[in-house]
Amino acid sequence: MTGNEKPSFDSKSFLTGLTHRPGVYRMLNAKGSVIYVGKARDLKKRVSSYFHKTHNEPKTALMMQRVAGVEVTVTNTEAEALILEYNLIKRNKPRFNVVLRDDKSYPYIYVSTQHAFPRLQFHRGARKGKGRYFGPYPNTGAVRKTLNELQKLFLVRQCKDSFFSHRTRPCLQYQIRRCTAPCVGYIERDQYARDVGAATLFLEGKNRNVINSFVERMDSASASQDYEQAARLRDQIVKLKKVEAEQLISRSTATDLDVIGVASEAAMHCVTVFFIRNGAALGSRNHFPKTSGDASMARILSGFLSQYYLGRDAPGEIIIATDFEDRELLEASLSERAGHAVQIRYRVRGDRLRWRDLAHTNAEQGMRLQLASNATIRRQFEALGQVLKTDTPPERLECFDISHTSGEATVGSCVVFNQAGPLKSDYRRFNLKPPAPGDDYAAMAEALRRRYARIKKGEVPMPDVLFVDGGKGQLAAAMAVLEELGLDWLNVVGVAKGPSRKPGMEQLFLAGKPTPTILPADSPALLLIQQIRDEAHRFAITGHRQRRARARTTSRLEEIEGLGPKRRQELLKQFGGLQGVRGAGVDDLVKVHGISRSLAERIYNDLHAEN
Repeated sequence: MTGNEKPSFDSKSFLTGLTHRPGVYRMLNAKGSVIYVGKARDLKKRVSSYFHKTHNEPKTALMMQRVAGVEVTVTNTEAEALILEYNLIKRNKPRFNVVLRDDKSYPYIYVSTQHAFPRLQFHRGARKGKGRYFGPYPNTGAVRKTLNELQKLFLVRQCKDSFFSHRTRPCLQYQIRRCTAPCVGYIERDQYARDVGAATLFLEGKNRNVINSFVERMDSASASQDYEQAARLRDQIVKLKKVEAEQLISRSTATDLDVIGVASEAAMHCVTVFFIRNGAALGSRNHFPKTSGDASMARILSGFLSQYYLGRDAPGEIIIATDFEDRELLEASLSERAGHAVQIRYRVRGDRLRWRDLAHTNAEQGMRLQLASNATIRRQFEALGQVLKTDTPPERLECFDISHTSGEATVGSCVVFNQAGPLKSDYRRFNLKPPAPGDDYAAMAEALRRRYARIKKGEVPMPDVLFVDGGKGQLAAAMAVLEELGLDWLNVVGVAKGPSRKPGMEQLFLAGKPTPTILPADSPALLLIQQIRDEAHRFAITGHRQRRARARTTSRLEEIEGLGPKRRQELLKQFGGLQGVRGAGVDDLVKVHGISRSLAERIYNDLHAEN
């Protein structure tokens, strides 16, 4: 079937039996893949509209040429349909939806209030720990800056609990007046608690309360002739007032809101989220949602906001540039999820109007930078195509690298680039077990065999060019695997460092060519190759370090098949630790509740096997 043929679908019979209840519909192409997800207050009316009228919007007309089937899920309410739509878009990333691709979660500042001497720390990920979380912040830099301010102002510790519990004397942070050394008892618990409370008020935007509190404590210390403490508090008050004076946006009201700016050009869209927390601007973050065809600002806002905020708690206010369909429904859903009222406002004035204009300016700037970056990447791909003598520039690149330490914890990495840059959702790591420790060729062969067996089955897209980090040896290992899989026609390039190992001196080994190709140091193709090679190296070494750390902190018991966490815990309790378990015989192990003789023999044999 060609791309312009309309798949056969008996829409009339399908629509006849469709319900008028709310729900979610999924448009499928001829391969059964989901190409669009939508929600409806009335499924029959909404889905029928796709088949009973001419579509003026190019995106919808193009989509309907691809539709080969429709699936529906009925829900009790329209709000339920909104949540289900969000989950399905997130899972399937349909081509014709506005799809938000956001790999990293947002960072927070975490205060471990359950600890006797709480710690301030950077946090990213699930917020399951006991304590308070402040944020989200737009990026890591904003969190680090705030933590640095907090450490100078309140002298609250930021060290790990393991470091804190093993100190016998103050660390350097105490010497440079960034901590009061609670680890060695240089400050009383109640006094430290007041410093933590002040830091918390600062994070809540209540600077004036913090200053007043410090003034009272300074007067009290002075009255009791504790002049050293009074001087410390005086210095903190001066620093606090300086920080307050440096605020770019007034904290006159403790307002939490996000301001959304949208810019579009050449079928590309930039959505900027500008963060205001406790009345202070924390910065912004740009997103580039994917959508097919032209899209109005209202459609982009609707698709972006539902996916962005249904995946995280929303602030009390969200400022946008224009109204969109289902705004009130989204408000209700976000309010229920966040546990507080959420307003999505587009008619604003005063500070909010200025913030909205600022968000729009940031979105336009983000769009210009992205377009410039994309133009550079396109030139690099075109130059690479000329080097490899391909008819058209390549569109998808993969690069493999191997990382280990003296053969320990070998990890292979696969990174993927396309003409939009790194495609991080397609990155993969492989925990490898080469026949001999440190055998990089065998490790590379194993990683490629696992990856390209899946590619041959059609489970993963085929790249246009495969890069392997290494010279002739790694290229030969790669070609052997591809020949074994019947994929030896693929463009394969071995990237070896030059004699001096300096960037710009790389040697490129191409399949079937006896001598290496050396490109000029300023070649756009070489810059692209260096970027993908360095990214593969970074991704491999990060995975190797994680695997090595796990191996060194994991009990041998965790590797024994059939021995779950409860039985492991019982064994360690009964024998006083791993050494005790290792010293026990099979008859001793059987006496532990839940340990059968066959399992006891397996444990004994595993712990006494030669490494």
